[in-house]
Amino acid sequence: MDFGHPFFRVVRLAAKRRLSLLSVLVSSLVVAGLWGGNIGTLYPMVEIVFKGNSIPQHITADVEQTRQEIIDLKAALQNDDDPLIAQSIKLKQKRLAYAEWFLPYANDYLPTTPFATLILVVGLLLGGTTIKLIALGINMMVVKNVAEQTGLDIRDAFFRKALRLDLDRFGENGSADLTARLTNDTGAIVAGVNTLLGRVVREPLKMIVCVFGAMAICPRLLLLVMVVVPLMAVIMNSLSRSIRRASRRAMEEMSELYGMLTDAFAGIRVVKAFNTQSKERAKFRGGIQAFYGKSMKIALYNMLARSTSEWMGMAIVSLAILGGGYLVLNQETHLLGMRMTQEPLNVGQMLLFFGLLIGASDPARKLADVWSNLQGGIAASIRVYEILDADVRVTEPRNPLSLARPHQAIVFEDLHFAYPSGPSVLRGIDMSIRHGETVAVVGPNGCGKSTLVSLMCRFDDPQQGDIRLDDVPLARMRTRDLRQRLALVTQRTVLFDDTIENNIRYGSPGADSHDVVRAAKLAHADEFIRGKTPDGYKTRLGVSGVRLSGGQMQRLALARAFLRNPDILILDEATSAIDLESERLIHHALGKYLVDRTGIMITHRPTSLALADRIIVIQAGQIDDSGTHAELLERNRFYQSLCGTDMPHRRAA
Repeated sequence: MDFGHPFFRVVRLAAKRRLSLLSVLVSSLVVAGLWGGNIGTLYPMVEIVFKGNSIPQHITADVEQTRQEIIDLKAALQNDDDPLIAQSIKLKQKRLAYAEWFLPYANDYLPTTPFATLILVVGLLLGGTTIKLIALGINMMVVKNVAEQTGLDIRDAFFRKALRLDLDRFGENGSADLTARLTNDTGAIVAGVNTLLGRVVREPLKMIVCVFGAMAICPRLLLLVMVVVPLMAVIMNSLSRSIRRASRRAMEEMSELYGMLTDAFAGIRVVKAFNTQSKERAKFRGGIQAFYGKSMKIALYNMLARSTSEWMGMAIVSLAILGGGYLVLNQETHLLGMRMTQEPLNVGQMLLFFGLLIGASDPARKLADVWSNLQGGIAASIRVYEILDADVRVTEPRNPLSLARPHQAIVFEDLHFAYPSGPSVLRGIDMSIRHGETVAVVGPNGCGKSTLVSLMCRFDDPQQGDIRLDDVPLARMRTRDLRQRLALVTQRTVLFDDTIENNIRYGSPGADSHDVVRAAKLAHADEFIRGKTPDGYKTRLGVSGVRLSGGQMQRLALARAFLRNPDILILDEATSAIDLESERLIHHALGKYLVDRTGIMITHRPTSLALADRIIVIQAGQIDDSGTHAELLERNRFYQSLCGTDMPHRRAA
């Protein structure tokens, strides 16, 4: 048994709630005990009430009969020194002692007529059922609470880990896969824990009570009829593995469906514009057909497991009926040459034996269903813990270093970088950016410009070389300390479904409303916020800021960066997809804000290059040239093709 298996780790997580688990165990024991106790009322009905006796009459008759049997056995023992006779005498003497002890209480407190006895038995049956249902209700609620709390812990840990994952895990459909694991798979884990602590605890206890009851009546007959159990165990184990595999494949298909939905909904404008609705429908239908196939395979295995367990249970009961019927009808003590009992069984004992076996078969049948459901939780736990245990390339240093603000220079030294599943992106970058300098980085697509930004923000670490703030490598700083020094504005503006004020304050939770307004004015966003939104700064944006134009969204992103008051402002194609008026306003804002701050701009817009003190040209992952606009325009062919001859003059210092 692999106790390091992800599902055992889930169980250990649930086991931290010890008081709740104790409540589950106690209530399960009550349910199981009363399950067997209710079946046990069959014996007094058959052997006492329907024979026209009350319990005191039955005990009195049994005492007299047992005394006579002991006398007869002692007489027989004098003629035949058989150890079985001596053993039978001891058993009957114990039985007689218990009956004589209980008889006075029965005479004093129990009904004296058959019908009154029937009322008592039925009352006990109803009372026991009521208590059992109360205990079952408590059990189910406590189990559900533990399962949901465990799911909450797993979701919290998963989301925390997901936020730390390397950025390439979010590429393509990565985020859709993570969403599927966080929602669908974690839901399956909750269902698995609910099943494990609920029915997987209750149903075996009910079986155990019934089996022990049957064993008390005739243990050897019970062992004889249980010969089919090993075969059932082998079949169920094989089916469980199949269900687990099928469940995992179904979850993978669900992740693919999440990816299709994400692509289609995120690109709905393109889908509509190019009339590709039918293509997307066909792709999605293929996905749901694949999921349907996996789901039907799970249903097939579940059906086989249920049918197998039910057939095996009925086979056990049938063998018991045949064997027990032979012993009772013929008043025999031997079956197939083997002794089953010391003395013949009566009808009441055998009916109770059958009832207990049927009582054990019902939990066994339910266990087949819950065992199948449990396999889904086991498969889901593997997928969830694949993320929770995933290695992260960017780790926190054990002994972090710090330095005073502001830094004096950013140094890139012999920088090499390649993504895990791709070619080399940066190959030996060497440069230095002094504090207060604005540097523009230009180059063709795929040359490594955005990778430089990722490394500067420490979204990843280089395979060779260093980026340093003064003499401190970024890898030796806490990521939190590093990122507090910088602000990033990207081409794709990210706004959250919250108020405009909170979107600007995002990343600067300590800022007050006056700070927010000041940053918005600096970014030339205050005018449209007050004049073109229904509630000003309290206006709630839709998902992805759909109520704003691209230029307005970008100015909010810039205000967010300004509010952060960073030492380093990084602009990654920040003005590449906005209108000219917004670009003019943003350039005006940046011209004021970048004084005495370090600016790093990734851009291909000639107008943005006017903000730069120095321009660096990167090609094929290496620095191809570096200089002022005039110098590069004179000697660098790529820069000439980028700028032409309409390059505006650099801003005044």
